[in-house]
Amino acid sequence: MATGILKSGRGRHARSVLIRAAVTLAMVAILNFTLFRIVPGDPADLLLAGARSSVTAEQLEAQRRSWGLDRPLFPDQFLNYLSTTVQGNLGYSFKYRGQRVGDLLLERLPATIVLIGLAQLVAIISGVMLGIYAGWRRGGVIDRIATGLSLTLYSTPSFWLGMILVVIFSTGLGWLPGYGAYSPGIADVGPLDWLADRIRHLLLPASTLALGLIGQYVVVARAAMSDVVTEDYMVTARAKGLTSGQMLMRHAFRNAMLPVATLVTLNLGYVVAGAITVESVFAWPGVGDLTVEALNARDYPTLQGIFLLLGVSIIVANLVADLAYGILDPRVRQ
Repeated sequence: MATGILKSGRGRHARSVLIRAAVTLAMVAILNFTLFRIVPGDPADLLLAGARSSVTAEQLEAQRRSWGLDRPLFPDQFLNYLSTTVQGNLGYSFKYRGQRVGDLLLERLPATIVLIGLAQLVAIISGVMLGIYAGWRRGGVIDRIATGLSLTLYSTPSFWLGMILVVIFSTGLGWLPGYGAYSPGIADVGPLDWLADRIRHLLLPASTLALGLIGQYVVVARAAMSDVVTEDYMVTARAKGLTSGQMLMRHAFRNAMLPVATLVTLNLGYVVAGAITVESVFAWPGVGDLTVEALNARDYPTLQGIFLLLGVSIIVANLVADLAYGILDPRVRQ
């Protein structure tokens, strides 16, 4: 009977989480349409600005008509947006004429995934371990240093941190390249030289993103561990004669990882959006750089595709975090 109640509670929790995710996704789709159309500027005017002296009003209107911008926002453009989005057709880019938005995203996603993946890996390993140790040894020298550095990194804007790293390691010392993903002519060298060049270009943007994430992980992991060490079961474990290492691995670490696991899961979604500013600073050819280009050109279809991708990634991350937390902590399902 207890098993049935547990399964029923788990099922109700999963259904509730899925319904919230579906409602949120619908709201994101609606906002995604209206958000960019309230921004001043006509895409046709912006893209044809360089040839304004030779473009007639009739040609400008024909361009707007070919993009469907002459039709009313509601319901014509809105219904067309919904129908194409549901079908998986994100439309064609205004700026990159003739290219599908889906193809543009697939072209830029690998660079963003590599950047985010490396930054997350470094941040999770170093940030969580440092935060756990600082919380376990509260008041020590490492705790004070880790807390101060993590709060500083956590509150530092990523674009400003990126520019500081460029000034120091690229402009000043000349150790690493400050922009782009590869050097000109690198395609003509061997595979090892090609890989080394890619790694050198990746180090600064990945370090910028990782440093900000490390600050978050240290703060959360330290706070979680600080709460755990004061719990009654930790006092009981010490009274049973368990060593400090046994207490840490058997009891403290697993319980402290609950909020950390949630943060890691959520960051997998939010960090995609956070990488936009970092990619802009380093001219990294990913989704963030594409976002800036599309925003400057008022490229509605591309912007809609990008922010739909970002919205879905955040919703999926929240969904996974809610479901995982319900499994890790049965109290959430009550």
